[in-house]
Amino acid sequence: MRKKRISSVVVLLICLCLMMSMVAGCGSGDTDTDNKDAEPQTVTLTDSAKRQVEVPAEITRIVPSGTLAQIALFALAPDKLVGISTEWGSVAEQYLDDKYTSLPVVGQFYGQADLNLEEIAKIDPQVVIDVGEPKPSIVEDMDGITEQVGIPTVHITATAETMGDAYRMLGELLGMEEEAKVLAEYCEDVYSNTNDIMGKVGDDKVDLVYCNGTDGLNVIAQGSFHAEIINLVSNNVAVAEDISSKGAGNPVDMEQLVLWDPDVIIFAPDGIYDTVADDPAWQKLTAIKNGNYYEVPMGPYNWMGFPPSVNRYMGMIWITQLLYPDQAQYDVQQEATKYYDLFYHSELTEDQYKDLVANSLLKAEQ
Repeated sequence: MRKKRISSVVVLLICLCLMMSMVAGCGSGDTDTDNKDAEPQTVTLTDSAKRQVEVPAEITRIVPSGTLAQIALFALAPDKLVGISTEWGSVAEQYLDDKYTSLPVVGQFYGQADLNLEEIAKIDPQVVIDVGEPKPSIVEDMDGITEQVGIPTVHITATAETMGDAYRMLGELLGMEEEAKVLAEYCEDVYSNTNDIMGKVGDDKVDLVYCNGTDGLNVIAQGSFHAEIINLVSNNVAVAEDISSKGAGNPVDMEQLVLWDPDVIIFAPDGIYDTVADDPAWQKLTAIKNGNYYEVPMGPYNWMGFPPSVNRYMGMIWITQLLYPDQAQYDVQQEATKYYDLFYHSELTEDQYKDLVANSLLKAEQ
């Protein structure tokens, strides 16, 4: 009996040890599998400045580095924005939901150069995104923001021609490839259509000047990044020796405008469009005398740029129809309705459309 009892105890101990070993083995195996299958917390992205930037694998909180980026990002990922570069302005209230116009303002790195690093740190985004023209110091600039706020900063180069590629890169960064594809293809189609229209126009481009400022005596000169669309759709006769890189353009005097004497003058919104017809100085210009002057639609942003972001694609449709209606043949109201849905997530009403083009397309039709 004693032997039998001892054997039973031994067997029991052996069984317990085996069970513990199996449990430990299974636990160890599960851990290895979990580690192997776990989603990465960060990924490395090569941005347009050829910088290797480590960013979160899943991004839900972003801020733009400037207004150009703000407009581009709003079209793709409005609900990922936790801050904006500049206030949308009162005109935006009729187009955008209050939750977007009330976002914290963080300033901009370029332009006004009022980027508020403390505000960025306070709202705690996962990444700062810069979209647009790369400055010569772009690497140092982006690295500097990262170092100061401890948040990865990504630069994505975008011109009128390459905005499709920029959206695809943004889609990859934000995990929104399908949404980005729609916007990318839209931008590419409008840009391609604009080139096709201008191919039909050939050498018969309109001589044009874009006048900016409260007195109208600033022009967007040839060679400026801001003149990209103006140069594409017209013979921009505003030639300056020292080209301004700012949206305000180059200051000129009335004598210079008279020397250029363009066929068409485009006035920036909130300028002097309403007063030039009765001003003897402006009446010296052929475009003013003949009524061939127009005001750029504005809401929420200037359709011709300023900032030169995706708002320019609506501008391409508008200005080619204005200057070359036989070649463009757009239904601009239909195009504007589509654009506002895609880029501003807004339903454009007929009254809003008429207000936007009252001093341009509707005037030209009279």
